[in-house]
Amino acid sequence: MLLLALSIAPGIAISLYIFLKDRFNREPHLNLLVCFLLGCLSIIPAIIIQLLTVKPVERLMGEGILYTAVFAYLIVGLSEEWSKYIMLRSYAYPRKSFDEPFDGIVYSVMIGMGFATVENILYVQQHGLGTAILRMFLSVPAHATFAVLMGYFAGKAKFKPERRKFYLFTGIFWAAFFHGTYDFFLFLQGNPTVNKYLSDSLLFVGAVASFIFAVWLSKKAIKEHHNLSKNMFHPDI
Repeated sequence: MLLLALSIAPGIAISLYIFLKDRFNREPHLNLLVCFLLGCLSIIPAIIIQLLTVKPVERLMGEGILYTAVFAYLIVGLSEEWSKYIMLRSYAYPRKSFDEPFDGIVYSVMIGMGFATVENILYVQQHGLGTAILRMFLSVPAHATFAVLMGYFAGKAKFKPERRKFYLFTGIFWAAFFHGTYDFFLFLQGNPTVNKYLSDSLLFVGAVASFIFAVWLSKKAIKEHHNLSKNMFHPDI
């Protein structure tokens, strides 16, 4: 029961943080709940894509650094962010309640936290308490940063239809890029070719550094759209 609670808590906490941050024009609770549940379901197409592609790509490329990059950026990063994007684009994006750029971040984070919560449960049940603690402070917040970046550009796309395709593509690109970069450093750990030059500890530092940079970008994105929301709905505050 403790492991399940630790698995669920980070995603709920981050969802609550974003909900409270959206204080000028909050979204309907039902929409947020549906987005979270859709995020939970979005893990299914991601897993299917990964199961269908891992073995063929591995047979084609071997298990070197190039394969690790393809695995991290395309098989994992892109498949997972694309799966979340489909839920964002098909459900949240067309809704009338999506009436300001900050809503892109709100809905995207709800979907991302649904995905991260299910993924977290699977990892923690398999690997135990240490994994639960580590993922609480790294992996789940990392998913939140990927969601913020995607949602930031989705918010721009919604209200600049002439550049919609560009902004939507940019959102999924940066989400997948930072997701892939974070995973790439982690997946290189234990690779005998790489460990001749870089220790696992140094690779872990690389993953954390990419996470910190994504956090910094996310904070800027949230601040920008939050200020825009304030000016739209409560300019007198």
